[in-house]
Amino acid sequence: MKQRTLSRPVSIKGNALHTGEAVTLTLRPAPAGRGVVFRRTDLSGSPEIEPRVDHVTDLVRATTIQAGHVKIHTVEHVLSALSGCGIDNVVVEMNASEPPVLDGSARPFVNLIIEGEPVEQDEEREYFVLDAPVSVTRGNSSIIALPHDGLKISCTSADDRGIHTQHLSLEIDPESYVSQLAPARTFTIYEDIEELLKLGKIRGGSLDCAVVIKGDKIMSKEPLRFKDEFVRHKILDIVGDISLLGMPLKAHIVATRPGHAINAELTKILFDRLQERKKGGARKKGTARPPIRNDVEALDIRSILDILPHRYPFVLIDRVVEFKGAEELVAIKNVTFNEPYFNGHFPGNPVMPGVLQLEAMAQAAGILIIRLNNWEPRPAFFMSADKVKFRKPVFPGDQLRIHAKLTKVRNGKIGVAEVSCSVDGQVVSTAELMITILDGSG
Repeated sequence: MKQRTLSRPVSIKGNALHTGEAVTLTLRPAPAGRGVVFRRTDLSGSPEIEPRVDHVTDLVRATTIQAGHVKIHTVEHVLSALSGCGIDNVVVEMNASEPPVLDGSARPFVNLIIEGEPVEQDEEREYFVLDAPVSVTRGNSSIIALPHDGLKISCTSADDRGIHTQHLSLEIDPESYVSQLAPARTFTIYEDIEELLKLGKIRGGSLDCAVVIKGDKIMSKEPLRFKDEFVRHKILDIVGDISLLGMPLKAHIVATRPGHAINAELTKILFDRLQERKKGGARKKGTARPPIRNDVEALDIRSILDILPHRYPFVLIDRVVEFKGAEELVAIKNVTFNEPYFNGHFPGNPVMPGVLQLEAMAQAAGILIIRLNNWEPRPAFFMSADKVKFRKPVFPGDQLRIHAKLTKVRNGKIGVAEVSCSVDGQVVSTAELMITILDGSG
């Protein structure tokens, strides 16, 4: 099947659900292989961001992506419409941080796509074909992905009282998406509205763009569009959230009481598998990086990314500058003003959070325990922290020098490390950490 884009630019205006801002959204054609890209025309330089799960930063009643200072709230309905209609390449241009909510469904975006006249391109579409089951459970919510030739979603939606339990199983293609999913509107429980307002959410919300459930009653400006509209909207959201994989998926997804957080968790697992598959393909082509030797004296960022599973914005080691024997290293973390946490910690007085210094120390200790296991690609997990002290603040422009030394090792899998961070020769934080490497036998 060929990739698809639009024949011409098309625009739509409205107010955003959570920020309440007026916004114009324009879909622009993009060349084959470009993928979906969001562009903020209200920011200097019109910066762009790719909607990928490793850019997700907030999942409270919406899916938010961010890279550096570029943030887009509530991307799921636009992405769902693009994915559901089989659009591979498009620039989503916006003059605000959040798309318009319109009627709370994906139907206005589907109509916009149809107005833009989808057209096939020369290149073939690539799919991520799931070859083994994946599952995630969070309390009474679960989501499972099973191998399947196509995209099928089976979903059970329910509230805590079991009043509005609904189930639907649907093969997803452009025809079924447009007729069976796109019109389904977002909904909320009446009792949740006050708390959402306290969180700064739904400032643009009204019965024009959402259905409200109050006990056994339905509050809506119009009758329900489907008898089971709620579960259809849940499936609509899943289609949008799994598109953050960055590639069309072939799988059967079985979800019980899903939400954006658990959807993103599943997508992250699939994304990691996709990256591993790409690495495997690179090795087959002879383009893989050579294996790391135990006598290596330092590690650059590319080697660190081969060792650690962390990705933006959570890679907190920039370089290992020195190994001292098998159980000691010195690493650095360059603290720049572009760190995403400086937006809120603290405005006007940016300070690196102590917990992130602790995470940088844990990543350094993790590299040591992975090295003891001959650089096997298995995650190292942070188990405990003791004797943690933060002595001085760390500011933008500082360079953290992280010294980690393993003091105890058990079975080659569990290690205790003494770790410290210093800036300009002065110690800013210290801790004793326990790290374990994931057992590959399971």
